[in-house]
Amino acid sequence: MSNTTLYPPINPYASGMLTTTGAHCIYWETSGNPDGIPVLFVHGGPGSGTSPGQRRFFDPARYRIILFDQRGSGRSTPHGELTDNTTPHLITDMEALRREFGIETWLVFGGSWGSTLALAYAEAHPAHCRGLILRGIFLCRKSEIDWFLDGIRALFPEAQRQLAEHIPPNERHDLLAAYHRRLVDPDPAVHQPAAYRWSTFEASCSTLLPNPDLVSAFGSEKTALSLSRIEAHYFVNDIFLPDNSLLDKLDRIRHIPAIIVQGRYDAVCPIVSADELARAWPEAHYVVVPDSGHSAFEPGIAHELVAATDAFAQTGHFA
Repeated sequence: MSNTTLYPPINPYASGMLTTTGAHCIYWETSGNPDGIPVLFVHGGPGSGTSPGQRRFFDPARYRIILFDQRGSGRSTPHGELTDNTTPHLITDMEALRREFGIETWLVFGGSWGSTLALAYAEAHPAHCRGLILRGIFLCRKSEIDWFLDGIRALFPEAQRQLAEHIPPNERHDLLAAYHRRLVDPDPAVHQPAAYRWSTFEASCSTLLPNPDLVSAFGSEKTALSLSRIEAHYFVNDIFLPDNSLLDKLDRIRHIPAIIVQGRYDAVCPIVSADELARAWPEAHYVVVPDSGHSAFEPGIAHELVAATDAFAQTGHFA
């Protein structure tokens, strides 16, 4: 991966934990310019957590960069916890963070599941969004989940076979249910091997060219567990939102400046969903990256994301 389009690494100037009404405590951090444009980075998964490299999509002189780990993810506690872990809970956390920081409106930046949650948040609280940057569109419909766990073998048969072969043949007709049972099992001897298979499968399919470092990072014990367990939890519950609600509520956010950045060869979140979103939302600026897969750190996608944050900082728009 070439880092030439990203801004240099920076460290947070503040961090802390946001308490909720339940057991969850939400890790947050801020970096860049305390007086800059507030931007909320919404990570993927759900369950992957944030990483230092994600600060680098933003000019630290012009942005107040806010990263947070969603419930059960990253440095939020308790790790991998599914109780009170739903899309409405995450939206409530984002609003609580906004109020905690005294921010009236912010730019919301999300990719993959982060695009799902960013859309859901914006549709719930359009008055507090000054712009949306969405990458690797995932609308979390049954067709997309079925593709991720099964149909993806059309492009990644080896990776999908490894995922399926962890499950006994008599359960393979429903991989989501079979994995969910194992991932919520309290016994580490049951849930950890399943978590490793799921998370390394996802990483193996996330880049146009093989990226062993990404597979290794996703395969770490902590990340693998939260990513796989929370993803399966959201998928079996249809992300706790009505069917097709993200497209059905687009009228609430048509006025918000927005850009959709999509890798042409994204196998995890295929371009058909981004295309459908762009057709339903012609007011949004739509960019197809011709030589990229799913990851935000694919060189072509990183270049377009930085171009988008730079354009917004300068003009408040993307086109």
